[in-house]
Amino acid sequence: MAAEEGGLPPKELDEQGLPDIVDRVALARLYGEPLFAMPTDLYIPPDALEVFLETFQGPLDLLLYLIRKQNFNIMDIPLADVTRQYLAYVDQIRKSNLELASEYLLMAAMLIEIKSRMLLPPKKTEEGEEPEDPRAELVRRLIEYEQMKLAAARLDQLPLLGRDFLRVEIHNDPSVHVRHPDVSLADLREAWMDILQRARLNKHHTITREELSVREFMSNVLRTLQGKRFVEFEDLFDTTRGSQVVVVTFIAMLELARERLLEITQAEAFAPIYVRLAYQPA
Repeated sequence: MAAEEGGLPPKELDEQGLPDIVDRVALARLYGEPLFAMPTDLYIPPDALEVFLETFQGPLDLLLYLIRKQNFNIMDIPLADVTRQYLAYVDQIRKSNLELASEYLLMAAMLIEIKSRMLLPPKKTEEGEEPEDPRAELVRRLIEYEQMKLAAARLDQLPLLGRDFLRVEIHNDPSVHVRHPDVSLADLREAWMDILQRARLNKHHTITREELSVREFMSNVLRTLQGKRFVEFEDLFDTTRGSQVVVVTFIAMLELARERLLEITQAEAFAPIYVRLAYQPA
């Protein structure tokens, strides 16, 4: 009748009493055909269509959710409304998990007890003071729980090692040193022959008698190396003074090396040879 008054044509019904016209009252479409009733020949597990809209971490969490959701004053809780909603939720979880519902039932019993105490006429204490509100202990527990819940949420927002960032780890083994390869005799001989060849190119025909002291040249080499980290092997020879000075300088260096006063190093094969003091003063 309502369809006729609204200007819509009446629906034609088949033998089963279902409309032939596909419109918005159809539950779904199956392979293009309208589905007006749920199938009865399909096996669906009992818990397959069960949906939990809210999850709570305990009775206090559920009670605080009910109070905050409806903007109730936590200092003046309307226990009748809150208890009714609380018991409705407990009835739902009792169907699936009776063990979980036990702690919620304990809180429900506490709410009912508080409500019953509020219905009784208040009795003054022995000191003549007004009795405490039966809801005071519950309010205190709710406020403490809410404070701890907010503090936990703030802590969870802080950067967490392993979740928000990773610690950089650098392993430094002090027992591992970089050991340069020892200078072979062939490399030392080749470097010496190169310096000697350059010294011969700079010699002159003036013949003079000159007494050269190995100890003096040892001191000169130490002074040259003083305060320097490395000195190239070739820079320790003064080729302008002739081969005699070069020979004595080389002997002085060998004496210093024998006495462990200087070190001769080379980074790799065919690399330049460097000389440094074996002991560097602080």
